[in-house]
Amino acid sequence: MSAVVTTALKKFVNDPADVVAESLSGLGAAHPDLVRIDLANRLVLRKDAPVAGKVGLVSGGGSGHEPLHGGFVGAGMLDAACPGEIFTSPVPDQMVAATKAVDGGVGVLHIVKNYTGDVMNFRLAAELAEDEGVQVESVLTNDDVAVEDSLYTAGRRGVGVTVLVEKIAGAKAEAGGSLAEVAAVARKVNERGRSFGVALTSCVTPAAGTPTFEIGPDEMEFGVGIHGEPGRRREKLRPAAEIVAEMTEAVVGDLDPDPGTPLLAFVNGLGGTPLIELYLVHNELTRQLADRGLEATRSLVGNYITSLEMAGVSITLLALDDELTALWDAPVHTPALRWGV
Repeated sequence: MSAVVTTALKKFVNDPADVVAESLSGLGAAHPDLVRIDLANRLVLRKDAPVAGKVGLVSGGGSGHEPLHGGFVGAGMLDAACPGEIFTSPVPDQMVAATKAVDGGVGVLHIVKNYTGDVMNFRLAAELAEDEGVQVESVLTNDDVAVEDSLYTAGRRGVGVTVLVEKIAGAKAEAGGSLAEVAAVARKVNERGRSFGVALTSCVTPAAGTPTFEIGPDEMEFGVGIHGEPGRRREKLRPAAEIVAEMTEAVVGDLDPDPGTPLLAFVNGLGGTPLIELYLVHNELTRQLADRGLEATRSLVGNYITSLEMAGVSITLLALDDELTALWDAPVHTPALRWGV
């Protein structure tokens, strides 16, 4: 066990206090055609923001979940991301600065994961921005069916569906939708999406230098949160087919899609799970859906909402309709997501 912990402590960092700022600088240097970095306010901004006449989209949260949210800034998705310190909510001043920076004159949508700090700070930021004449709507994501309340939330946690909201609402904004229309489609995605996650290992924050939680080499956390919050139970590791079967039942049972409803299947790695395993999970998910007379007509597989180097996977299912399918398929060009351009 000690050898595992020692390995987990190895990180490519300078001073832990500078990790977020240096990572943001690297993101900007890697993608100068897509984003610009405001280091003073700790913001990732779309290169051409504000876009006149277009609803601006702002999201944010603690760092350590990359590419969420900064990797999703660009055409067809977010206009700004507000990264906090590792697993720590950004502050209202950041959110106000982001909101003003992307206001194209027709309002700004805040996409907020249901974590207490994010909810509180985004609410205050919206009030402050409106005091300065910016119209703001807020949409909360709360798609995690694993637990009802957690260490960080009242109600369900906002997890995988957040990426889908950012993409689909971003497409609606890019197409010229009004603030009310963009907010409505964002809420529709959240209402029609459900998620569930499983962790095989903990993660190590640069500042702490020790695992966020202890888990045995033959154990898994069933229903884990993206900060390592406890799930439904700790249990012995099982074959992937059995794990995915129970995850699928939890998600489909709560979502309860009508027979024949097309689905978007999002298999997300939590940072330390290789693609060979994520595609294996997707294969098992496809089989589980087929057994229920369901089909994923759209898929996304990869590491999109991570928890540093945590080994684990989450499954998100979104019940599609013609509108959501068209908006999902619409062009997007961000550092972490790109198609149709």
